[in-house]
Amino acid sequence: MRIGFDAKRAAQNATGLGNYSRFVIRILNNFFPDDEQVLYVPNPKKTQHLDKATANGNDNDINGKNVTKIRFPQRIWKRLRSLWRVWGITSDLKRDRIDIFHGLSNELPLNIRKAKCRSVVTIHDLIFLHYPKYYHWIDRKIYDFKFRRACSNADRVIAVSEFTKREIMKYYGTPEAKIDVVYQGCDPAFSAPIGNEKRDEVARRYSLPQQFILYVGSIEERKNLMLVAKAIASRPSAFSHKIVAVGKRTPYVDEIRQYLEANGIADRILFFHKVPFADLPSFYRLADAFVYPSRIEGFGIPMLEAISSGLPAIGCTGSCIEEAGGPHCIYVDPDDAQAMSAALCRVVSDKELRETMIREGYKYARNFTDEVLAGKVHETYSSILQP
Repeated sequence: MRIGFDAKRAAQNATGLGNYSRFVIRILNNFFPDDEQVLYVPNPKKTQHLDKATANGNDNDINGKNVTKIRFPQRIWKRLRSLWRVWGITSDLKRDRIDIFHGLSNELPLNIRKAKCRSVVTIHDLIFLHYPKYYHWIDRKIYDFKFRRACSNADRVIAVSEFTKREIMKYYGTPEAKIDVVYQGCDPAFSAPIGNEKRDEVARRYSLPQQFILYVGSIEERKNLMLVAKAIASRPSAFSHKIVAVGKRTPYVDEIRQYLEANGIADRILFFHKVPFADLPSFYRLADAFVYPSRIEGFGIPMLEAISSGLPAIGCTGSCIEEAGGPHCIYVDPDDAQAMSAALCRVVSDKELRETMIREGYKYARNFTDEVLAGKVHETYSSILQP
Protein backbone atom coordinates (compact mmCIF):
# COMPACT_ATOMS: atom_id res chain seq x y z
CA MET A 1 0.00 0.00 0.00
CA ARG A 2 1.32 3.43 -0.92
CA ILE A 3 0.01 6.07 1.48
CA GLY A 4 0.27 9.83 1.09
CA PHE A 5 -0.13 12.14 4.06
CA ASP A 6 -0.90 15.83 4.33
CA ALA A 7 2.11 16.42 6.56
CA LYS A 8 2.00 20.19 7.01
CA ARG A 9 1.03 19.94 10.68
CA ALA A 10 3.43 17.06 11.29
CA ALA A 11 6.28 19.20 10.02
CA GLN A 12 5.37 22.58 11.51
CA ASN A 13 3.16 22.21 14.61
CA ALA A 14 4.72 21.33 17.94
CA THR A 15 1.44 20.36 19.63
CA GLY A 16 -2.16 19.47 18.85
CA LEU A 17 -2.65 18.55 15.20
CA GLY A 18 1.09 18.18 14.82
CA ASN A 19 1.24 15.58 17.59
CA TYR A 20 -1.64 13.65 16.07
CA SER A 21 -0.13 13.72 12.58
CA ARG A 22 3.27 12.49 13.76
CA PHE A 23 1.58 9.86 15.93
CA VAL A 24 -0.31 8.34 12.98
CA ILE A 25 2.74 8.41 10.69
CA ARG A 26 4.92 6.82 13.38
CA ILE A 27 2.63 3.99 14.45
CA LEU A 28 1.78 3.00 10.89
CA ASN A 29 5.47 2.99 10.02
CA ASN A 30 6.25 0.80 13.03
CA PHE A 31 3.47 -1.76 12.66
CA PHE A 32 3.03 -1.80 8.88
CA PRO A 33 6.58 -1.35 7.58
CA ASP A 34 5.78 -2.90 4.20
CA ASP A 35 3.61 0.08 3.30
CA GLU A 36 5.28 3.03 1.59
CA GLN A 37 4.74 6.50 3.05
CA VAL A 38 4.98 9.80 1.18
CA LEU A 39 4.75 12.96 3.27
CA TYR A 40 3.59 16.09 1.45
CA VAL A 41 5.08 19.16 3.16
CA PRO A 42 4.40 22.66 1.78
CA ASN A 43 7.47 24.47 3.13
CA PRO A 44 10.97 22.92 2.97
CA LYS A 45 12.16 25.48 5.53
CA LYS A 46 9.63 24.31 8.12
CA THR A 47 10.32 20.65 8.80
CA GLN A 48 11.70 21.03 12.31
CA HIS A 49 9.31 18.52 13.83
CA LEU A 50 9.94 15.71 11.35
CA ASP A 51 12.67 13.66 13.00
CA LYS A 52 15.76 13.30 10.83
CA ALA A 53 13.99 14.90 7.85
CA THR A 54 15.96 17.20 5.57
CA ALA A 55 14.62 19.91 3.29
CA ASN A 56 15.91 18.61 -0.04
CA GLY A 57 13.04 16.34 -1.03
CA ASN A 58 15.13 13.16 -1.08
CA ASP A 59 14.21 9.94 0.68
CA ASN A 60 14.58 10.29 4.43
CA ASP A 61 14.51 7.71 7.19
CA ILE A 62 12.50 9.87 9.59
CA ASN A 63 11.56 7.32 12.23
CA GLY A 64 14.09 4.54 12.15
CA LYS A 65 11.95 1.80 10.61
CA ASN A 66 11.78 2.23 6.85
CA VAL A 67 12.34 4.87 4.21
CA THR A 68 9.67 7.57 4.07
CA LYS A 69 9.65 9.93 1.12
CA ILE A 70 9.09 13.64 1.61
CA ARG A 71 7.68 15.79 -1.17
CA PHE A 72 7.77 19.58 -1.44
CA PRO A 73 6.13 21.90 -3.99
CA GLN A 74 7.99 22.14 -7.27
CA ARG A 75 8.18 24.75 -10.05
CA ILE A 76 5.52 27.46 -9.80
CA TRP A 77 4.03 25.87 -6.69
CA LYS A 78 7.11 26.90 -4.69
CA ARG A 79 5.64 30.41 -4.69
CA LEU A 80 2.09 29.21 -4.10
CA ARG A 81 2.58 26.75 -1.26
CA SER A 82 -0.83 27.22 0.34
CA LEU A 83 -2.55 26.77 -3.01
CA TRP A 84 -0.39 23.71 -3.73
CA ARG A 85 -1.67 22.06 -0.57
CA VAL A 86 -5.33 22.55 -1.49
CA TRP A 87 -5.12 22.23 -5.29
CA GLY A 88 -1.75 21.60 -6.93
CA ILE A 89 -0.86 18.57 -4.84
CA THR A 90 -3.19 16.31 -6.80
CA SER A 91 -0.83 16.08 -9.77
CA ASP A 92 1.91 14.94 -7.38
CA LEU A 93 -0.37 12.27 -5.94
CA LYS A 94 -0.96 10.91 -9.45
CA ARG A 95 2.74 11.02 -10.28
CA ASP A 96 3.63 9.19 -7.06
CA ARG A 97 0.95 6.54 -7.69
CA ILE A 98 -0.59 7.05 -4.26
CA ASP A 99 -3.20 4.44 -3.28
CA ILE A 100 -4.62 6.36 -0.31
CA PHE A 101 -4.22 10.00 0.66
CA HIS A 102 -4.90 10.80 4.33
CA GLY A 103 -5.76 14.34 5.38
CA LEU A 104 -4.60 14.22 8.97
CA SER A 105 -5.92 17.64 10.04
CA ASN A 106 -9.56 18.12 9.03
CA GLU A 107 -9.11 18.81 5.32
CA LEU A 108 -8.34 17.38 1.90
CA PRO A 109 -7.26 18.99 -1.37
CA LEU A 110 -10.39 20.51 -2.88
CA ASN A 111 -9.89 18.56 -6.11
CA ILE A 112 -8.82 15.30 -4.44
CA ARG A 113 -11.00 13.20 -6.74
CA LYS A 114 -8.83 14.20 -9.72
CA ALA A 115 -5.88 12.52 -8.03
CA LYS A 116 -7.33 9.10 -8.93
CA CYS A 117 -6.64 7.72 -5.46
CA ARG A 118 -8.77 6.87 -2.45
CA SER A 119 -8.91 9.37 0.41
CA VAL A 120 -9.42 9.50 4.16
CA VAL A 121 -9.82 12.58 6.34
CA THR A 122 -9.50 12.79 10.12
CA ILE A 123 -11.96 15.21 11.71
CA HIS A 124 -10.83 16.20 15.19
CA ASP A 125 -13.74 18.36 16.32
CA LEU A 126 -16.45 20.75 15.20
CA ILE A 127 -16.22 23.00 18.23
CA PHE A 128 -16.36 26.08 15.99
CA LEU A 129 -19.94 25.07 15.10
CA HIS A 130 -20.96 23.86 18.55
CA TYR A 131 -19.56 26.91 20.35
CA PRO A 132 -19.20 29.61 17.67
CA LYS A 133 -18.54 32.34 20.25
CA TYR A 134 -15.01 31.03 20.74
CA TYR A 135 -14.04 31.67 17.10
CA HIS A 136 -13.84 34.66 14.75
CA TRP A 137 -16.56 34.56 12.10
CA ILE A 138 -14.16 34.39 9.16
CA ASP A 139 -12.35 31.43 10.73
CA ARG A 140 -15.70 29.68 11.21
CA LYS A 141 -16.55 30.18 7.54
CA ILE A 142 -13.19 28.84 6.35
CA TYR A 143 -13.25 25.85 8.68
CA ASP A 144 -16.83 25.02 7.79
CA PHE A 145 -16.13 25.08 4.06
CA LYS A 146 -12.97 22.96 4.30
CA PHE A 147 -14.33 20.42 6.79
CA ARG A 148 -17.68 20.00 5.03
CA ARG A 149 -16.01 19.57 1.64
CA ALA A 150 -13.55 17.04 3.06
CA CYS A 151 -16.32 14.95 4.63
CA SER A 152 -18.19 14.97 1.33
CA ASN A 153 -15.20 14.11 -0.88
CA ALA A 154 -13.48 11.53 1.34
CA ASP A 155 -14.05 7.82 0.85
CA ARG A 156 -13.90 7.39 4.62
CA VAL A 157 -13.96 9.79 7.56
CA ILE A 158 -12.07 9.09 10.77
CA ALA A 159 -13.53 10.73 13.88
CA VAL A 160 -11.31 10.86 16.96
CA SER A 161 -14.23 10.12 19.31
CA GLU A 162 -17.83 8.95 19.30
CA PHE A 163 -18.78 12.50 20.26
CA THR A 164 -17.03 13.92 17.20
CA LYS A 165 -18.72 11.26 15.05
CA ARG A 166 -22.13 12.42 16.28
CA GLU A 167 -21.17 16.04 15.58
CA ILE A 168 -20.15 15.18 12.00
CA MET A 169 -23.45 13.41 11.43
CA LYS A 170 -25.42 16.27 13.00
CA TYR A 171 -23.82 19.24 11.26
CA TYR A 172 -22.79 17.73 7.91
CA GLY A 173 -25.27 14.93 7.43
CA THR A 174 -22.44 12.47 6.81
CA PRO A 175 -23.80 8.89 6.85
CA GLU A 176 -22.88 6.95 9.97
CA ALA A 177 -21.65 4.06 7.84
CA LYS A 178 -18.99 6.33 6.30
CA ILE A 179 -17.38 7.26 9.65
CA ASP A 180 -14.88 5.19 11.62
CA VAL A 181 -14.04 6.13 15.20
CA VAL A 182 -10.32 5.77 15.85
CA TYR A 183 -9.13 7.30 19.09
CA GLN A 184 -5.91 9.19 19.60
CA GLY A 185 -3.08 7.84 21.68
CA CYS A 186 -0.66 9.71 23.86
CA ASP A 187 3.10 9.83 23.85
CA PRO A 188 4.76 6.76 25.45
CA ALA A 189 6.63 9.17 27.75
CA PHE A 190 3.54 9.41 29.96
CA SER A 191 3.54 5.70 30.78
CA ALA A 192 7.32 5.24 30.88
CA PRO A 193 9.16 5.14 34.22
CA ILE A 194 10.74 8.39 35.40
CA GLY A 195 13.63 8.33 37.83
CA ASN A 196 13.44 10.15 41.15
CA GLU A 197 16.38 12.32 40.14
CA LYS A 198 14.50 13.72 37.13
CA ARG A 199 11.30 14.29 39.10
CA ASP A 200 13.14 16.00 41.96
CA GLU A 201 15.01 18.23 39.52
CA VAL A 202 11.77 19.33 37.85
CA ALA A 203 10.13 19.95 41.22
CA ARG A 204 13.03 22.16 42.31
CA ARG A 205 13.34 24.06 39.05
CA TYR A 206 9.66 25.05 39.01
CA SER A 207 9.33 25.33 42.81
CA LEU A 208 6.35 23.00 42.73
CA PRO A 209 4.35 22.51 45.95
CA GLN A 210 4.61 19.16 47.74
CA GLN A 211 0.90 18.49 47.22
CA PHE A 212 -0.94 19.63 44.13
CA ILE A 213 -3.63 18.77 41.61
CA LEU A 214 -2.54 19.18 37.99
CA TYR A 215 -4.29 20.80 35.04
CA VAL A 216 -2.76 20.64 31.54
CA GLY A 217 -4.15 22.45 28.51
CA SER A 218 -4.46 25.89 26.99
CA ILE A 219 -5.77 28.26 29.63
CA GLU A 220 -8.70 29.65 27.67
CA GLU A 221 -12.41 30.13 28.31
CA ARG A 222 -13.51 26.90 26.65
CA LYS A 223 -11.23 24.88 28.92
CA ASN A 224 -13.23 26.24 31.88
CA LEU A 225 -10.52 26.43 34.55
CA MET A 226 -12.67 29.06 36.26
CA LEU A 227 -14.85 26.18 37.48
CA VAL A 228 -11.93 24.97 39.59
CA ALA A 229 -11.37 28.47 40.94
CA LYS A 230 -15.04 28.67 41.95
CA ALA A 231 -14.86 25.21 43.50
CA ILE A 232 -11.97 26.31 45.71
CA ALA A 233 -13.72 29.57 46.61
CA SER A 234 -16.84 27.67 47.69
CA ARG A 235 -14.87 25.76 50.37
CA PRO A 236 -11.38 27.26 50.66
CA SER A 237 -10.50 25.37 53.84
CA ALA A 238 -11.74 21.98 52.64
CA PHE A 239 -8.39 20.78 51.30
CA SER A 240 -4.81 21.97 51.32
CA HIS A 241 -3.80 21.03 47.80
CA LYS A 242 -2.93 23.73 45.33
CA ILE A 243 -3.74 23.63 41.63
CA VAL A 244 -0.84 23.66 39.18
CA ALA A 245 -2.06 24.83 35.75
CA VAL A 246 0.27 24.16 32.83
CA GLY A 247 -0.61 25.57 29.44
CA LYS A 248 -0.67 28.37 26.92
CA ARG A 249 -1.49 31.76 28.36
CA THR A 250 -4.50 33.71 27.07
CA PRO A 251 -6.38 36.73 28.53
CA TYR A 252 -8.51 34.18 30.40
CA VAL A 253 -5.61 33.79 32.85
CA ASP A 254 -6.09 37.39 34.00
CA GLU A 255 -9.80 36.77 34.49
CA ILE A 256 -9.08 33.79 36.74
CA ARG A 257 -6.42 35.70 38.68
CA GLN A 258 -8.84 38.56 39.32
CA TYR A 259 -11.45 36.12 40.63
CA LEU A 260 -8.93 34.40 42.91
CA GLU A 261 -7.73 37.72 44.32
CA ALA A 262 -11.28 38.96 44.88
CA ASN A 263 -11.99 35.83 46.91
CA GLY A 264 -8.77 35.90 48.92
CA ILE A 265 -7.32 32.73 47.40
CA ALA A 266 -4.79 34.20 44.98
CA ASP A 267 -2.14 31.62 45.91
CA ARG A 268 -4.27 28.52 45.31
CA ILE A 269 -3.71 28.24 41.56
CA LEU A 270 -0.17 28.42 40.18
CA PHE A 271 0.26 29.09 36.46
CA PHE A 272 3.09 27.75 34.32
CA HIS A 273 3.48 28.61 30.65
CA LYS A 274 5.84 27.33 27.97
CA VAL A 275 6.78 24.20 29.88
CA PRO A 276 8.88 22.05 27.51
CA PHE A 277 7.52 18.63 26.66
CA ALA A 278 10.53 16.92 28.25
CA ASP A 279 9.39 18.19 31.68
CA LEU A 280 5.68 17.50 31.30
CA PRO A 281 5.64 13.78 32.25
CA SER A 282 7.35 14.70 35.53
CA PHE A 283 4.55 17.17 36.33
CA TYR A 284 2.07 14.31 36.01
CA ARG A 285 4.14 11.99 38.19
CA LEU A 286 4.60 14.66 40.88
CA ALA A 287 0.87 15.47 41.12
CA ASP A 288 -1.62 13.78 43.43
CA ALA A 289 -4.54 14.05 41.01
CA PHE A 290 -5.57 15.59 37.71
CA VAL A 291 -8.44 17.89 36.78
CA TYR A 292 -9.71 18.73 33.28
CA PRO A 293 -12.88 20.86 33.45
CA SER A 294 -13.16 21.59 29.71
CA ARG A 295 -16.64 22.18 28.32
CA ILE A 296 -15.96 20.52 25.00
CA GLU A 297 -13.17 18.62 23.28
CA GLY A 298 -12.69 16.52 20.20
CA PHE A 299 -11.09 13.83 22.35
CA GLY A 300 -9.45 15.21 25.52
CA ILE A 301 -5.97 13.73 25.37
CA PRO A 302 -4.78 15.20 28.73
CA MET A 303 -7.21 12.81 30.45
CA LEU A 304 -5.49 9.88 28.73
CA GLU A 305 -2.08 11.27 29.65
CA ALA A 306 -3.23 11.46 33.27
CA ILE A 307 -4.51 7.89 33.60
CA SER A 308 -1.47 6.61 31.68
CA SER A 309 0.67 8.38 34.30
CA GLY A 310 -1.18 6.74 37.19
CA LEU A 311 -3.25 9.72 38.27
CA PRO A 312 -6.86 9.70 39.46
CA ALA A 313 -8.59 12.17 37.17
CA ILE A 314 -11.62 14.48 37.23
CA GLY A 315 -13.30 15.68 34.04
CA CYS A 316 -16.54 17.29 32.94
CA THR A 317 -19.57 15.87 31.20
CA GLY A 318 -21.05 17.06 27.93
CA SER A 319 -18.62 16.02 25.21
CA CYS A 320 -16.06 13.23 24.83
CA ILE A 321 -13.97 13.45 27.97
CA GLU A 322 -15.54 10.30 29.39
CA GLU A 323 -14.23 8.46 26.33
CA ALA A 324 -10.67 9.60 27.00
CA GLY A 325 -10.70 8.98 30.75
CA GLY A 326 -12.87 5.88 30.99
CA PRO A 327 -15.60 4.83 33.42
CA HIS A 328 -13.58 5.04 36.64
CA CYS A 329 -12.72 8.73 36.49
CA ILE A 330 -14.99 11.27 38.17
CA TYR A 331 -17.12 13.54 35.97
CA VAL A 332 -19.10 16.61 36.97
CA ASP A 333 -21.30 19.16 35.22
CA PRO A 334 -19.11 21.96 33.76
CA ASP A 335 -21.20 24.60 35.61
CA ASP A 336 -21.46 22.87 39.00
CA ALA A 337 -18.80 24.34 41.28
CA GLN A 338 -20.12 22.48 44.32
CA ALA A 339 -19.83 19.14 42.56
CA MET A 340 -16.31 20.00 41.42
CA SER A 341 -15.37 20.99 44.97
CA ALA A 342 -16.66 17.67 46.30
CA ALA A 343 -14.80 15.75 43.59
CA LEU A 344 -11.51 17.52 44.32
CA CYS A 345 -11.83 16.71 48.00
CA ARG A 346 -12.73 13.06 47.42
CA VAL A 347 -9.95 12.35 44.99
CA VAL A 348 -7.22 13.46 47.41
CA SER A 349 -8.73 12.14 50.67
CA ASP A 350 -10.35 8.79 49.84
CA LYS A 351 -7.48 6.30 49.67
CA GLU A 352 -9.58 3.36 48.52
CA LEU A 353 -11.19 5.44 45.77
CA ARG A 354 -7.79 6.70 44.61
CA GLU A 355 -6.37 3.19 44.39
CA THR A 356 -9.35 1.99 42.37
CA MET A 357 -9.18 4.96 39.99
CA ILE A 358 -5.45 4.48 39.44
CA ARG A 359 -5.71 0.72 38.89
CA GLU A 360 -8.70 0.92 36.54
CA GLY A 361 -7.19 3.91 34.75
CA TYR A 362 -4.11 1.88 33.86
CA LYS A 363 -6.36 -0.87 32.50
CA TYR A 364 -8.44 1.52 30.43
CA ALA A 365 -5.34 3.13 28.95
CA ARG A 366 -4.46 -0.21 27.32
CA ASN A 367 -7.22 0.49 24.78
CA PHE A 368 -5.03 3.25 23.37
CA THR A 369 -1.78 1.44 22.69
CA ASP A 370 0.10 2.16 19.47
CA GLU A 371 -0.54 -1.34 18.15
CA VAL A 372 -4.30 -1.19 18.70
CA LEU A 373 -4.71 2.24 17.12
CA ALA A 374 -2.40 1.49 14.18
CA GLY A 375 -4.48 -1.57 13.44
CA LYS A 376 -7.70 0.45 13.43
CA VAL A 377 -6.32 3.12 11.08
CA HIS A 378 -5.05 0.42 8.76
CA GLU A 379 -8.44 -1.29 8.80
CA THR A 380 -9.95 1.96 7.51
CA TYR A 381 -7.43 2.06 4.68
CA SER A 382 -7.99 -1.58 3.77
CA SER A 383 -11.76 -1.18 3.72
CA ILE A 384 -11.68 1.33 0.88
CA LEU A 385 -9.19 -0.60 -1.23
CA GLN A 386 -11.25 -3.78 -1.27
CA PRO A 387 -12.97 -4.40 -4.62
